[in-house]
Amino acid sequence: MQRFSAADGASAVPAVFAAFLDSSPEVFHRHHPPGHFTGSAWLVSNDGERVLLTHHRKLGRWLQLGGHADGDRDLARVALREAEEESGLADLQVEPAIFDLDRHWIPARGNEPGHWHYDVRYVVRATGSECFAVSDESLALAWMPIEALVADPTADASLRRMAQRWMARSP
Repeated sequence: MQRFSAADGASAVPAVFAAFLDSSPEVFHRHHPPGHFTGSAWLVSNDGERVLLTHHRKLGRWLQLGGHADGDRDLARVALREAEEESGLADLQVEPAIFDLDRHWIPARGNEPGHWHYDVRYVVRATGSECFAVSDESLALAWMPIEALVADPTADASLRRMAQRWMARSP
């Protein structure tokens, strides 16, 4: 199975995502057999120095917050909703521009067959309190220094890519 990410080239990944979008009206629903769209949040602290990550309960890895579109075609809204639900934070603001794209394989689990997640990622900013609450979907949450993610060879490759992209942004 091939993984596609925004690091694979300026035109290849958007073309794969666009083709998938055009493949079926069901691509925003989790029951769509080959895969579905998800929305994720690169949830940064108010000062822009840290990102809130989840130790994902099902996958057992540190990842960005996010989840299934469940029929919602507005993936920025999905990313914001998932960030609020998974962090317990209020006063979050989502940037409307897509920050990152990543297509990754989700292995079969129980009665659920393996499938693709076409993950569209957005910057979400914490503008109020940064005191989070761990949801049932997480083993833990933690604010991680973004610079540390860039330097951590054990971090998920897509997290490192987003950290590098964030660090390269103009202030």
